[in-house]
Amino acid sequence: MAAAISVTMLIVAIISGSCPSFTSAKPPAPPVFCDDSGCVVSNAYGAWGDRQQCRTGQAVFPTTEEELRAAVAEAHRKRFKAKAVSGFSHTIPKLACPPSENSVVISTAKYNSRIEVDVANRRVTADAGVGLRDLIDKVEAAGLSLVAAPYWEGVSIGGLISTGSHGSSWWGKGGAVHDHVESLTLVVTAPAAEGYAKVVTLRRGDPLFNAASVSLGLLGIISQVTLSLEPSFKRSITYSFQNDSTFEDQFMDHARKHEFADITWFPSQHQAAFRFDDRVPLNTSGDGFNDFIGFQSTLMVVSMAVRATEKVFDESRNAKGKCVTAATVLAVKKLMANGLKNNNLLFTGYPVTGLQGRMQTSGSCQHSPASDVLSSCAWDPRIKGLFFYETTAFFSPQSFKSFILDVKRLRDMNPDNFCGLDNYNGFMIRFVKRSESLLGQPEDSVVVDFNYYRARDPSTPRLNQDLWEEVEQMAFVKYGARPHWAKNRNVAFAGVQGKYPGFKSFLAAVKELDPEGVFQSPWSDEVINDKEAVKSDGCALEGQCICSEDRHCSPAKGYLCQHGLVYKEARVCRFG
Repeated sequence: MAAAISVTMLIVAIISGSCPSFTSAKPPAPPVFCDDSGCVVSNAYGAWGDRQQCRTGQAVFPTTEEELRAAVAEAHRKRFKAKAVSGFSHTIPKLACPPSENSVVISTAKYNSRIEVDVANRRVTADAGVGLRDLIDKVEAAGLSLVAAPYWEGVSIGGLISTGSHGSSWWGKGGAVHDHVESLTLVVTAPAAEGYAKVVTLRRGDPLFNAASVSLGLLGIISQVTLSLEPSFKRSITYSFQNDSTFEDQFMDHARKHEFADITWFPSQHQAAFRFDDRVPLNTSGDGFNDFIGFQSTLMVVSMAVRATEKVFDESRNAKGKCVTAATVLAVKKLMANGLKNNNLLFTGYPVTGLQGRMQTSGSCQHSPASDVLSSCAWDPRIKGLFFYETTAFFSPQSFKSFILDVKRLRDMNPDNFCGLDNYNGFMIRFVKRSESLLGQPEDSVVVDFNYYRARDPSTPRLNQDLWEEVEQMAFVKYGARPHWAKNRNVAFAGVQGKYPGFKSFLAAVKELDPEGVFQSPWSDEVINDKEAVKSDGCALEGQCICSEDRHCSPAKGYLCQHGLVYKEARVCRFG
């Protein structure tokens, strides 16, 4: 997700003379904006992978299931394409973007009133547009806990289920939220005689359930979700920052010993932060709170200064400058326990113990009040703050060790080349259990997430771009890692159809529930249906294509295939 921001980094920006002036801002902007010319759908970062606007003729905002059904029916009757978007829109690919003509966006932003907790049966049912934080608070108030959740709370229930969002755990049902779903309702298309759309309920064990539990919005629009719960519990968290010399031999044991374990690797700093994270009895003392640094509301002047400094270093090819700030970031993360607080204000020492609902996810910047005109999420596109790529890959445990060793070899050639990564959050390493969902993980997996600088000018090659192309290609090509559906540049999805054993069954379910392709989109045509994308000059710079002609790599002028890489077919760089 977003970068780990530190107020101390402002010092670097001030020294460099790049500290900008204050600008007012508001809480995150809604993703759908309409005027007389039509509607524009944006993500939370203000730019899709192709940097092109997502335009559609109209948007509707249902508040009930029947209004949602009626919206789908009307789109089907008119032979329009329809896509769902939440009130948050934190996806990076254009999952929610329909074609620009003869289409409609159906927003669940106002379909968020129902959260029903069934204490006796330990389950909760929520409307698709309900925010994760609202659901967690309601569940915890009833003396229960949701076991799995993504680390970022600014998501809707329907959105996180349909894209395979996850936390970290190989224990129990695992860290993916969809594996805790007991049932869900979908609004799907129907024949004219049935009103053009209908509501179907799918329960775990039903033939179509495993296709619907991670559906990418291609079967229909999720209306309601029922999740399993457990009696309320607390978690105890301790970070241990260690030398990274042998962590490739430790990660599996770490995941098996600690229920919610993760590891953050800072390769340029030769450090790995092991998160010892376990549930403890409810009567354990402590009122801790997870307020991850990167998700805190940040003074806009800080976000803007950090970005301006990063831009100066990148354009001047100053890797050493990025290393100074990377060391600062790591020092602050250690000092502030990565945002953990023993109370609502301060970190006073390990372990930090608190209720599951206060420890499992975070995102305080999402709730910035309108009266706060000086702070925002650091990546808010209305300010010149952070702008980055995010790559997320799921590995088998066996191949992940080899991936680490390959990255270490690259690092050891010149550790400074990795400082840009460590200015964000290094490599975030989590664990996701094998899933029955057709587009879920087919094996116990190690998931690696990393952010890195993105230039605002799409024709500008980045500092060490060859390195990050290489790391990305090692993950998805050499080791066959599977891409996270709601993250990544388009190039990461190349060949994805062969990486999921249930992919053909998923396509059959799409054909059964949406035979006329109402919920298809340009993105699904390219990624899911494997239609060749239109390539433009320089598209490889943005990860939108694989070079098949030199012009696709221009104006990078040979940035690919360094560090011992060789060209193979289709001009793709391969490691070794």
